[in-house]
Amino acid sequence: MLRIAFAGTPEFAVPALDALASSPHTLVGVLTQPDRPAGRGRALRASAVKQRALALGLPVAQPERLASDAERAALVSWKPELLVVVAYGLILPKAVLGIPRLGCLNIHASLLPRWRGAAPIQRAILEGDAETGVTIMQMDAGLDTGPMLAQRAMRIGPSATSASLHEELARLGAGLLLDVIAALEQGSATPRAQSTEGVRYAHKLAKQEAMIDWSADAVRIARQVRGCNPWPTAQTTLAGQLVKIWQAEALAASSDAAAKPVDASPSPGSVLGLRDGRLLVACGTGVLAIEKLQVAGKRTVMAAEFAHGHSSAQGQAIDGLKFG
Repeated sequence: MLRIAFAGTPEFAVPALDALASSPHTLVGVLTQPDRPAGRGRALRASAVKQRALALGLPVAQPERLASDAERAALVSWKPELLVVVAYGLILPKAVLGIPRLGCLNIHASLLPRWRGAAPIQRAILEGDAETGVTIMQMDAGLDTGPMLAQRAMRIGPSATSASLHEELARLGAGLLLDVIAALEQGSATPRAQSTEGVRYAHKLAKQEAMIDWSADAVRIARQVRGCNPWPTAQTTLAGQLVKIWQAEALAASSDAAAKPVDASPSPGSVLGLRDGRLLVACGTGVLAIEKLQVAGKRTVMAAEFAHGHSSAQGQAIDGLKFG
C-alpha cells in the first residue's frame, strides 16, 4: 500500500479524494488553495476539497504557492510516495514533481492531447465534440503535456451541460485513478507520450463569451447555452433587461414545431411564440427553443411561466418581442 498525498481545490476533485480515502492506501495529507472570498458578502470560504478533507480528518495545507522550501514544507513532511493532483489550480514546480518517488499523477477532464488547459469540459461542448473523457497522466513541467497512463472516453449527450459533464467526468476519473495506482504499485503501468497532432488549448471562459449573437446558427447557440451552464451562463437582453438562458434546444429552420408563420423571414432574436411549453426564438439559421430562463434579479423559471408573466405584466403577447 502507498503513502499518497492529494492536491485539489474544487468540487470536481472531491470524488477522487473520496476514492483514495476509501482505498487501502494511506492518505497522508491534502494540499488545497487558500480560502477565498465568495458570495454576496465576500466572506472567506473554504474550498470543496478542504471541507471534505477536514470531514475525513486529514491534514490540510494551503500554501499560496509552492515556490519556496517553506511553502513545500508540509508536503515534504508527509513523505508521500505518490502525489495525486486534480484541478489544484497551482502550477507544480520541478522541486515538487521530484518529491514523491512515484512522481505526480493528474486527472485531466479531456482525451488528451485535445483540450489541454483550464476549461476542457466547456470547450468540448462549445465546439460540438461528440465525445470527451478523462486522462490520467504523469505530470511534467509543461501544461498538461506529460505521458499518459490511461484514458477513458464517454459520449457527450445532446442535452449535456458543463455542469452535468463535470459530475460524470469526476466520477469517471476517480474510478480510473484507482486502476492506475494499482498498476503503478504492481510495476505494470506503461506511460505513453501524447501525440503532437490534434493538440487544442482550452482557454478559461470569459464573461463576454456568454453573450448570445442571435445571427448565429441555432445549433451553435444551443451549444453556447449548454457549455456556459452553470458559468458564465448564456445571456441576452430583452427590453433593456439582462436575461440568462439556462436550458434550450436547437430546432431546424424547416421544423413544423418551429413556429406559426408570423413573418416570412423573422429577424434573428425575434420571439416567435410559445409551443409545447418552450419559447421559440429565430436565429440566423434555425430556431432556438428555450425551456428555462431567468430575468436579472429574479428567479429562474420555465418558459411558459416567463411568457405568462411577461404578458400579464406588460399587457402584450410574447409574440413579436425581440431578444438582443
